[in-house]
Amino acid sequence: MKKLLGAILSVVLMVGLLAGCVSSNSGTTSKANGSENADKSGKLKIAVVPKLIGIPYFNASEKGAVQAGKDLGVDVIYTGPTEADAAQQVKVIEDLISQKVDVIAVAPNDQAALTPVLKKAKDAGIKVMDWDTPADQSVVDLSVHQIDDEAYGRHITKSLVEQMGTEKGEIAILTGGLSAANLNSWIDGAKKELEENYPGLKLVSDKIATDEKQPVAYQKTLDLIKSYPDLKGIMAFSTIAPLGAAQAIQEKGLQDKIAIIGANLPKDSIPFLEDGALDLAILWEPDKLGYLTVALAKDLAEGKMPQDGQEVKNVGKIEVWEDGKTVIMGPPTDFTKENAGNYDF
Repeated sequence: MKKLLGAILSVVLMVGLLAGCVSSNSGTTSKANGSENADKSGKLKIAVVPKLIGIPYFNASEKGAVQAGKDLGVDVIYTGPTEADAAQQVKVIEDLISQKVDVIAVAPNDQAALTPVLKKAKDAGIKVMDWDTPADQSVVDLSVHQIDDEAYGRHITKSLVEQMGTEKGEIAILTGGLSAANLNSWIDGAKKELEENYPGLKLVSDKIATDEKQPVAYQKTLDLIKSYPDLKGIMAFSTIAPLGAAQAIQEKGLQDKIAIIGANLPKDSIPFLEDGALDLAILWEPDKLGYLTVALAKDLAEGKMPQDGQEVKNVGKIEVWEDGKTVIMGPPTDFTKENAGNYDF
């Protein structure tokens, strides 16, 4: 009888010990790296939302963001609308809020339209960032810029003048979406440079939207050529607009008459750079921007803010403005027919 009681007691003790172990282990997976929203694997969940998916620029950004996730041990969700549409972005962010991600980094199509849903994300305990394009600064914890917007716009104007070979004549501005804050900031910088230093240049119209679609940019450029036969140059803001513009110039054989400067990727630019339809592409490395966004998002989730002059692995030194939350990745790069082939994006 004593042996039987002893055996029963041993079994009870063993079950109790096992239950204690299971309870202890399961209690450590709901919070990781100080975050309440970390997934069951213990990794932070970082969502990166571009203006739209499926175009070369944001494909390159995705490549960098995903690589950063692998290198830094975080789960990256790269998702966005199929068109440059603010309403679609709102739906994407609503879904991410329900997934309880740790950080949402968004490139807004329309700054004001996203403010309510980004406030909702903050109320849910999610860190909010913008990247590529500024969001409402009252709701973001961190703002990641690829370049200094005004300096970039001024550089594009100066480059156009250099390629035109004259400081007099009619010029035009193409853009992506009229509500895109980053494009508008670049255009403001370009116009400041025009007003301050090139009084002989005349804009034939206000900025012309192309809806981030190459066929639209192509048609708008054909319309400009027809309406303004003395047109000397075009500044094309967005990575798609310059391609459509250059396509029209190429088709009409106007390489030596109309200069085009575009904010586009080197790989896409090569055919137009080689025959002179596009004079210069000026951008940065979007894969590095994606990488930087994820790296800073991870730090933000862990309670660390960026520092001026900080060295970010695989990106380089960053600039942080006095507000403590505006980050500049670095200066732009000029892509020419001589160097464009050296890049894989």
